[in-house]
Amino acid sequence: MEPETRKWKRFAKHSAAYCHINNLDDGCLMHIFSFLSPIPDRYNTALVCHRWHFLACHPRLWLRVDRSVKDLSQAGVFPNVDTAVAAARPGDTILIASGGSHLASNIQIKKPLCLIGAGEQPDDTTLTCPRGSDSALELLSTCKLANLTVRAELGCCLLHRSGRLTIDGCILQCESNLLDHLSYAIVSTATGSKMLPSELNKGDRVSVLRTRIEGGAKAVLTSGALSLQQVRVIYARTSVFFWFDVKHQEQQQ
Repeated sequence: MEPETRKWKRFAKHSAAYCHINNLDDGCLMHIFSFLSPIPDRYNTALVCHRWHFLACHPRLWLRVDRSVKDLSQAGVFPNVDTAVAAARPGDTILIASGGSHLASNIQIKKPLCLIGAGEQPDDTTLTCPRGSDSALELLSTCKLANLTVRAELGCCLLHRSGRLTIDGCILQCESNLLDHLSYAIVSTATGSKMLPSELNKGDRVSVLRTRIEGGAKAVLTSGALSLQQVRVIYARTSVFFWFDVKHQEQQQ
């Protein structure tokens, strides 16, 4: 009986060695990483070791914007936001490197994308919209922005034309000046005139969560069939965080 017990212990030890996650091949491990949320889970896996960093940052999982990369021929790495958006496929996630400021001037996004700042805090990654531009980002499809600071010198940070826009854990800044009445954090021109009542929940919408809005005349300017709804504001010592939806107005019977 004792020799049999020792044999099973050796078998269990031998099997455990081959069941370690690092024994999986690259394709299988990358497939596992694809189920993780980009921030913070997948981003944190890149800090484990060199192999995990290579797989977690692979262009199959997301594209990267990094101005410090010298070899621009590296797949999935771009020097600025607009080239990354142009190269992205519908459903891609773009990770924008932290540190410094990234220029964003009237960048049109016509496909479903997710833009995420790579820093620990949203103010570690800044998109700056210079004077003379209507907006930093013009959104015409379902998109998500997370962990980013978007700063507009004049105009608006985000121009929402159509689709479902989610802004989570960001900072939207409008410069304070004599023309601040022309500055808005979010402008939505979506009308949804062709939407059927049964499709309203799938149509144009803006959701803002845990986001600090600074400067400008108003937080949001809307036109067409969208209206500000479900507003919640939390005042902290150094911040004011907003939760609100901009959705279709209820039809009057």
